Amino acid sequence: MSTPQNSPSPSTASYKSAVTRSVSVRGEDFAYRELGPEDGVPLILLVHLAGVLDNWDPRVIDGLAARRRVITFDNRGVGASSGSTPDTIEAMARDAVLFIRALGFDQVDLFGLSMGGFVAQVIAAEEPHFVRKVILAGTGPAGGPGIDKVPALTIQATLKGVLTRQDPKLSLFFTDTAGGRKAGRDFLERLKERTHDRDKDIALPSFRAQLKAIKRWGRQAPSDLSAIRQPVLVANGENDRMVPSHNTLDLAARLPHSELIPLYPDAGHGGVFQQHEDFVPRALEFLES
Repeated sequence: MSTPQNSPSPSTASYKSAVTRSVSVRGEDFAYRELGPEDGVPLILLVHLAGVLDNWDPRVIDGLAARRRVITFDNRGVGASSGSTPDTIEAMARDAVLFIRALGFDQVDLFGLSMGGFVAQVIAAEEPHFVRKVILAGTGPAGGPGIDKVPALTIQATLKGVLTRQDPKLSLFFTDTAGGRKAGRDFLERLKERTHDRDKDIALPSFRAQLKAIKRWGRQAPSDLSAIRQPVLVANGENDRMVPSHNTLDLAARLPHSELIPLYPDAGHGGVFQQHEDFVPRALEFLES
């Protein structure tokens, strides 16, 4: 592992202008961005299926980075990161740990969204002294009901999006109500705010590998969540189509030291984006308590 190439000090600038950097991890370059104050425990963000650096809501990133050092990254083989994408959640978790250690950190907080939440659970269980606190959003435990259906839902929504010229995230992340549709359109507009140095979309082989990993996670034996002893904040919308919301309630009930944000009404998989004005202060309070 090498040290970051031309690693800058984090800044409080907006995510839309954060510089994209890279660090070498076992011969592969991992792309990342960071912003926020330099002190304190870093908050590492683990993204959803097919997500790249530009799929994080800038309102969430900027809000968190106002008081925390925030780092987003592309896992191996995704977006601007090189290499071959793993087809298991466990391998993704190992890659994430190697990336974090390559940046020189010996303790971090994690924020995992959807598939990133699966990865965060594995890291928290396997690296108890490395992870201080965890935020899990729109996610569920291994073997959770309906999780193995995510690949089929995603492919259907993607094909429908091609036919209707509509971003599949509108139907996958938001409810089909007036409020949900408006929240989805607003979210997509925010994702366009960065106009330079944008990340590459996920390549088809990497997308297939992630779909395979998610299906495996959904069909695994239920996790022993009692192994995760860190404080965990759990959040979701009440109508998550992708990772059904009862998985969120199950997580909160089975994690020994969890705090559940009441499920956001008229919200789905992207509930923390839709309700960023409520979520960000709650997340900061949890991380700083």
